[in-house]
Amino acid sequence: MTGFRPSLRRKPSSEPILDRRPFDLLCLTMGFVLLVHAAHLPWWLTTVLAIVLVARWQQRRSGGRNAPIWIKLPLIGLLLGTVIVQNGTLFGREPGSAFAVGLLVLKLLESEHRRDARVGIAFACFALMSALLFDQGLVASFFVCLGIVPALATLRSLEEVEPQATPWAREFTPVLLALLAAVPLSLFAFLFVPRLSSPLWGTPQSGQAVTGLSNRLAPGDMLDLMTDDTPALRVTFTGAPPPNAARYFRAYTMQSFDGKGWSPGYRNSRRPPSRADYGSQFAYQFSMEPTHDRVLPMLDLPTAAPADAIMRADHTVLAKRRVDEVTSFTGYAASTYRLEPSLDDEVRRENLQLPAGVGPQARALAASWVERYGEDRAAIARAALAMFHTNFSYTLAPEPLGRDRIDDFLFATREGYCEHYASAFTFLMRAAGIPARVVTGYQGGYWNGTARYLLVRRSDAHAWSEVWLEGRGWVRFDPTAAVRPERVQLGAAAANAGHGGDEGLLDFPWLRDLRDRWDVVNQWWNRGVIGFDALRQQGLLQPFGIARAEVSDLAMIFAVGCAVLVAVALGWALFQRREGDALDASMRRLQRKLARAGVSRRTGEGPRHFLARAARALPGQRNALERLSELYLRSRYGHDEPPPESVTRFRREVKELKTRRVVK
Repeated sequence: MTGFRPSLRRKPSSEPILDRRPFDLLCLTMGFVLLVHAAHLPWWLTTVLAIVLVARWQQRRSGGRNAPIWIKLPLIGLLLGTVIVQNGTLFGREPGSAFAVGLLVLKLLESEHRRDARVGIAFACFALMSALLFDQGLVASFFVCLGIVPALATLRSLEEVEPQATPWAREFTPVLLALLAAVPLSLFAFLFVPRLSSPLWGTPQSGQAVTGLSNRLAPGDMLDLMTDDTPALRVTFTGAPPPNAARYFRAYTMQSFDGKGWSPGYRNSRRPPSRADYGSQFAYQFSMEPTHDRVLPMLDLPTAAPADAIMRADHTVLAKRRVDEVTSFTGYAASTYRLEPSLDDEVRRENLQLPAGVGPQARALAASWVERYGEDRAAIARAALAMFHTNFSYTLAPEPLGRDRIDDFLFATREGYCEHYASAFTFLMRAAGIPARVVTGYQGGYWNGTARYLLVRRSDAHAWSEVWLEGRGWVRFDPTAAVRPERVQLGAAAANAGHGGDEGLLDFPWLRDLRDRWDVVNQWWNRGVIGFDALRQQGLLQPFGIARAEVSDLAMIFAVGCAVLVAVALGWALFQRREGDALDASMRRLQRKLARAGVSRRTGEGPRHFLARAARALPGQRNALERLSELYLRSRYGHDEPPPESVTRFRREVKELKTRRVVK
């Protein structure tokens, strides 16, 4: 992206200066590129580039020409410096696109000739395609395709010998028709051009900030995620989906606590999956949005890792490579299980550790429960849940916690959301001598009955606890459900309504329902277009008896299909071909009218002599025929191309001409 730059020295060009209409279309194209990239460019850079573009357009309309070098050179240096300062490098997806779009807009400062416009359009098309590196969704792809229209209209306007002040709609209509004609070939190429199993190139990710689950949990850290309504997972089941209260998707299991936050234990990555006794098991399919991370949120409890993934000791699943695009997996889960029914000493110690000096009041409370309930660990857990149920409240806008987050939450603020409760509950269990850990992932989701899949949004992010009980193994406890049962029974949207969530347009149920229905279209796009990979292409010919389509099969079908499409297009073009242009078409119509009146054009007879002879033979139409003769000759031979307004006038007068048959 960084190899394009406006030239600083310009030799005098003999090419004519760009007319107003081609330059306006060129500015429109550059503006569209800037608009497509605006979502991931810094707002200040987008604003500055938009000001430069509008200023250049206004300066050109006022009669200005190329910007001097003392303006262009500092602007290029300033762009380069700000991109490097902002990103720390010039290489990568974000800095590369920012630098490329900036250079593209600055190219307008020296675009005065057709060559400049063609170079700018070529790079603008490349910049449009590069926007798909950030988002390949349906809406983003539509706007990228829409950006091709002004680019092609600009190229078309450059070929006009004498540009006319035609309506804007006439600039885009031929381009839209040409793009429409290209759809069959594009669709055929999409299906049958052999695909690689992996991308031919990659883009380094520098300084990328993605809202998603983190491998660290501290009260307040998940707020941005829980107010993000973008999709995270789409899950389909063979039979009926599990009830909402059973839709827990495990992502991270966290054993280490430093007094402020939780993180996964280091020993976990070196141990094989813990032993588990599974009850009924089932398979499901899920499509995951890009997270640029390896963790795969799996329906609890996962029994096996998908292909190209591994399962760790705590039954969390990691892909072998980062999820940088929409990816589909097959998951396996057990609805009933006993996870690690026997606990070794090392794991026990790891899940009992607490930092010294943290939560003295919480430790005293846990000790009182131990004194009261003794070895009945389930009763201790129920006592903690009962406390949360009676004295605490659920909100996404809690008061900030003090230095000792555990005691401050339990005995001062007493309000928060899932991560506050999971953290405090797990601390209390450990203080009572019960092995416990925090699990983060997603809970709930929206079941789309029409398309029959479960949509899990990032706002469904959740944290809960797992407590080890003798003979039962790790048992899930969700303290948030004790405070606000709607969070588990009805989902995040119901729990967050009126409790510090977004109070915007999506609070209207009909609008939220419309958003969820629109997601069906996105699901189709993800499966049918983005998810059409090499594996699915190999199975494309299964209905025709070919179990696995090889590259040679696809290449042969593509070649034959292209030949057929080209033959059809050539036949259509020959069938539709007309000799001459619109002016000649009107002249042929005039000849047919005169032939019916008894005056036929002779072989080799020129238009002047033919129309003069017709005027003598038809004295009643003499004046009209003389006007038509003068208008045709001036339009045909007075210009390199017949002016559109003259062609329109000639066609209209031919249509209005009334003739009578010559009586001999």
